[in-house]
Amino acid sequence: MCIKRCFTLIFLQSLVCFCCIAQHAGRSLFEEAQWINTERCQSSTNTWLIYRKTFQLDEKPSKMDALIAADTKYWLWINGELTVFEGGLKRGPSPQGTYYDKLTIERYLKEGENTIALLVWHFGKDGFSHINSGKAGLLFHGQIYNESEEKIASIVSDRSWQCSVYEAYQNTEAPFPNYRLPESNIRFDARLEMKEWYAPDFKGRLASAVPIASAGDFPFGELVERPIPQWKDYGLLPYPTIRRSLKGDTLFCRLPYNCQVTPYLKVKAEAGQTIHMLTDNYEGGSVPNVRAEYIARDGEQIYESYGWMNGHEVWYIIPEGVEVIDLRFRETGYDAEFSGSFSCNDPFLNELWKRSARTLYVTMRDSYMDCPDRERAQWWGDEVNELGETFYALSLSGQQLAVKGIYELMDWQRKDGTLFSPAPAGNWDKELPLQMLASVGWYGFYTQYYYSGDSSFVSAIYDRLHRYLHEVWQVDRSGLVVERSGGWNWGDWGENVDIGVLTNCWYYLALKAERAFARQLNKQSDVEDISAMMHTIEQCFDTKFWIGSAYRSPGYKGETDDRSQAMAVLSGLASTDKYPALIKVLRKEYHASPYMEKYVLEALFQMGEATFALERMKQRYTKMMNYAGYTTLFEGWGIGPEGFGGGTINHAWSGGPLTLLSQKVCGIEPTSPGFKTFKIAPQLGTLTEAAATVATAYGDITVYIKKKGRKLYFTVTVPEDTEAILQTSGQIRKLSSGKHEVTLLL
Repeated sequence: MCIKRCFTLIFLQSLVCFCCIAQHAGRSLFEEAQWINTERCQSSTNTWLIYRKTFQLDEKPSKMDALIAADTKYWLWINGELTVFEGGLKRGPSPQGTYYDKLTIERYLKEGENTIALLVWHFGKDGFSHINSGKAGLLFHGQIYNESEEKIASIVSDRSWQCSVYEAYQNTEAPFPNYRLPESNIRFDARLEMKEWYAPDFKGRLASAVPIASAGDFPFGELVERPIPQWKDYGLLPYPTIRRSLKGDTLFCRLPYNCQVTPYLKVKAEAGQTIHMLTDNYEGGSVPNVRAEYIARDGEQIYESYGWMNGHEVWYIIPEGVEVIDLRFRETGYDAEFSGSFSCNDPFLNELWKRSARTLYVTMRDSYMDCPDRERAQWWGDEVNELGETFYALSLSGQQLAVKGIYELMDWQRKDGTLFSPAPAGNWDKELPLQMLASVGWYGFYTQYYYSGDSSFVSAIYDRLHRYLHEVWQVDRSGLVVERSGGWNWGDWGENVDIGVLTNCWYYLALKAERAFARQLNKQSDVEDISAMMHTIEQCFDTKFWIGSAYRSPGYKGETDDRSQAMAVLSGLASTDKYPALIKVLRKEYHASPYMEKYVLEALFQMGEATFALERMKQRYTKMMNYAGYTTLFEGWGIGPEGFGGGTINHAWSGGPLTLLSQKVCGIEPTSPGFKTFKIAPQLGTLTEAAATVATAYGDITVYIKKKGRKLYFTVTVPEDTEAILQTSGQIRKLSSGKHEVTLLL
């Protein structure tokens, strides 16, 4: 086994099993550290606090590990150097829990006097992605070691720290961000600025901190180690282009693509002049999102607003008389690389894959998000599509985000056994039954396991998954699953959604995943029971839903649902003799939103209709792709009235083509967990050339295919310690590790 592959597997497995950490990350891990606040014990919405600690070291340490938790976000300076830009995660590994970061920071320390300073942003309100503890707070525990690995000092949060509310940070007037967002608008009044409060030589007076809770105690609850990397910081960069409005008061600063940014300015102004900062996505999703204001002091000054926003442009509204010296932006985002790739001889499909990847990345941060503007929420219907895209687009670190989501979904399970998303959430608790079935099933939990090769989460969540599928869900006398209204029985945006057929298909796929997990865990009794349930559904499905030309639920009055036909195929409940009729339906019916269109297209590939699948893909996405100036994909097929829901322009559930172009067109799919073995079974349709790269724990799989007449010419790289099967309709070839050039007949 190669060293790289061994290290990568250990790395992935060490990061995902954080459910156990939660049970032990209380007083024992943080020892005497206490949650600290100010004497005013702040709990107000949108409060910013500064913390300082100065200490002496007799020698430069060889190692310092720091554990830091905050409600909610923090920025860390050590000896005047900004070392962490936006640490912390939105609250909610469980309804009572809080995440903490583990950092290695010895390189910033020195012999003599050292200063640690933190700026903490307390959201102070619930949202669809965060649950408020009700108190601002910081918890810090640092262990310092010398070259002999002897502990020479501990730095813990207690009364010896200084803490103060930073009054320069304030609330704006209305409009405020919509209720789904826990973040607030940020106003900074530079007339109240405490210059270089984080610097070692700061001479200002700050009050002593006040302990408010011990580690693990209410209101912050159990502590869970951050299971994903710190954000990738691309640094402060100039805008590619800047244009001025006709009135001259607004500067439209173009970004290189839709990304998560914090805006920066350098200006010369008079005290009291206010600069407004927002993006073209400020009303993304048809409601106000986040914006920022800067109230100037006299003279030349610089400022960066730390709350991230996203869009294709940043807008600065500048008062008359303000001299703009420099404007920049800082992109931050999930720490993953675009290691996957796809290209072919069709420029449209290349651009579609590229926009899908960009949409995926801009909807990743604390969790997978439906959108980075209106909600920033972990809707699991979206996440199922996103996690599938990640395996074909991003480096291995991207895979950790889905495991975080799996634990959160299951750790938020209600006492009655039901599941719901988005979670974590302080102001949402409605179950969408079909999204939950998709989440725990074949395309959700099972895909995450099978494609990554990591099963460490399975034993931790299995019993709760089993309870959800067998206590919450019920079957009728025939053995088919009974529809459940839940909080919102939603199948997809758009019309003509046949919930009855979809429910049975999604439930069957959930059972299929559960049975695979039960086999892993040697739960033979469960395997037998689940198999019996699946067999009953197989026997009864056609009797209830097949009408001779399509699948329809009794009593369903709408037009035949393309989604339902697709899911019947993908679940395996539709036998191959029905494919001709189902293909005919899918040539006529176009009801799915971009969310469910992924499954319609996949069903066409499964039925051997690659040419039509690519044709339909282009038909469906051409209108969206023709909107000028966008680098991301939309929630619906158009913008505004032509969209669905809130009509956001960056919705990762729309990126299904990314998965399918790599997985089906280039044909790269694992045949054992983690791509230890895999197949290359391309379905080029009318394409004559295609190539893809897929990152795995063993190394990169690369495939290049060229079609000439009845022959396919392959150049394939098979990673070390893996094997591949190269497959066309005419031939099969086994490939060992290494680079291969092969010609096969179609």
